Amino acid sequence: MSQRISILPENLTNKIAAGEVVERPASVVKELVENALDSGCDEVTIEIESGGKGLIRVSDNGCGMSRNDALLSLESHATSKIRCDEDLFNISTLGFRGEALASIASVSRLVLSTRSQEDAHGWRLAAGTEPVPDAHPAGTTVEVRELFYNTPARRKFLRAERTEFDHLAEVARRIALSRFDVALSLRHNGRPALQLRAVQDAEQGAQRVAAVCGRGFAERAWALDFALAGMRLWGWIARPEAARAQADLQYFYLNGRVIRDRVVTHAVRQA
Repeated sequence: MSQRISILPENLTNKIAAGEVVERPASVVKELVENALDSGCDEVTIEIESGGKGLIRVSDNGCGMSRNDALLSLESHATSKIRCDEDLFNISTLGFRGEALASIASVSRLVLSTRSQEDAHGWRLAAGTEPVPDAHPAGTTVEVRELFYNTPARRKFLRAERTEFDHLAEVARRIALSRFDVALSLRHNGRPALQLRAVQDAEQGAQRVAAVCGRGFAERAWALDFALAGMRLWGWIARPEAARAQADLQYFYLNGRVIRDRVVTHAVRQA
């Protein structure tokens, strides 16, 4: 009787994993920007072409990577963020599974350029290639071209350029409200779509809220900052007379992570 069970080749398992990690261009931006934030950067630049279907480029000024780390970063389940079982119960980073870069690289033409703070020069490599020296500043740039070029069935289900960019811009806005200390810029087809400076105090924070949620919201919102039993609740909430029928300006975060929770949403609405 012939053998029916076999181990899948790595390129196929990566494409399967990509189905969980990469749904659309917005998913790529989320993973790459979260990695940038985990690198300790204070500046992130996102450059987009054709709604993310043509190009996604995310650059940061974080810790960067050495040659060996850059090579490993494109392997499946390779991460600097967890080491043992106990780490799973004390996660202080955003992306930690070690799937993002390998999965994205399996369904796009990905190029990674990076330089650690300690190295004299940087490195540039594509998936499956050896790193070559590169004059890259300290930090990392990930360039993703032709998303889903080798999985046409998935590319077919992408929406119009404007729709995909709107999803992607929403990801950028959510992240911008979670990290006021990081400057963030977003450009689409060469044109600026979002340009936010890093802010440090509450007054400047209100300016970022206005830039992301609109000045109308910011002018009719209360700033909250309340601490009890080792926990802190802070943010901005619209006054009752400014309540909206839709929840498109509701953003909730837990320890810096974007969350969606019906209990929290309902509590705010009832209040």
